[in-house]
Amino acid sequence: MKAIVQDVYGPVGVLELRDIDRPVPGDDEVLVRVRAAGVDPSVWHLMTGRPYVARIALGLRRPKNPVRGWDGAGTVEAVGAEVTGLKPGDEVFGTCEGAFAEYTCAKADRLVPKPANLTFEQAAALPVSGQTALQALRGTARPRPGQKVLVIGASGGVGSFAVQLAVMYGAEVTGVCGPGGADLVRSLGAARVVDYTREDVTEGPARYDVILDVAGNRPLPHLRRVLAPRGTLVIAGGEGGGPWLGGLDRQLRAVLLSPFVRQNLRNLMSVSRREDLLTLRSLAESGEIVPAVDRTYPLSEAADAVRHLTDGHPRGKLVVTVPQAA
Repeated sequence: MKAIVQDVYGPVGVLELRDIDRPVPGDDEVLVRVRAAGVDPSVWHLMTGRPYVARIALGLRRPKNPVRGWDGAGTVEAVGAEVTGLKPGDEVFGTCEGAFAEYTCAKADRLVPKPANLTFEQAAALPVSGQTALQALRGTARPRPGQKVLVIGASGGVGSFAVQLAVMYGAEVTGVCGPGGADLVRSLGAARVVDYTREDVTEGPARYDVILDVAGNRPLPHLRRVLAPRGTLVIAGGEGGGPWLGGLDRQLRAVLLSPFVRQNLRNLMSVSRREDLLTLRSLAESGEIVPAVDRTYPLSEAADAVRHLTDGHPRGKLVVTVPQAA
């Protein structure tokens, strides 16, 4: 089968399209014929092995799993001996390590039926980014009707879902994004959009009950300055901190400071949960959230998709599509 593979950590150039053996599912796994795979920052971290501390889990010298991709959608091809509830032919989406390939294996509890009203490309945009937004808001910040929510990185994959979820919860949402994403963020329901190239939201007079930072590098004191006295800050990504810790640096400092201040300062390392995937499926089928897909790339151009993720400021999610052999 064809797959996007890397032998070493590095920039986009380490990604290669190759023929490799089709994986064999374990007893608790499902073999998925991939139709589409989402592109998100986790792909960049896996590709570069940064921050370096992550290599403890990813592989010290080279990736343990050389096939890129982290979430996807497709059709069940085969199931392991212990798998119940899924069968060949079922259309599914979820967390599928190694999804930039014609076939991949996934734990059965990390896949759920695809929303009937979504394409495979839309469904592939949901798992990682959707779960991150859901866990940040419903599981951590829990905004209430009428509260003011600030989403930094509102036009990206996580941010586009976070804006929709916060609006669904009845919050008044301000979204921060680049100039190319303003129309998208407004269409998702944001009451106000801030162009970070023209205005620093942390210098303004507004105070927010909830701040979700998924794409920033603003110092923690600046974020706290616009957070309500008993507000909640959730840092779920971002840049800075150097090659060893990366964005984890701000997250660690927030957690260490939180017990000593009235504000609730939290970090988020999202995980894949079947119940969250089912929630996203329900919200998508009801139309309460709609995946914003900026652009699709064929599998052979997956490296270009990752390059656009890091350099092109996508509006919503980028998705890799996998051609289906006859």
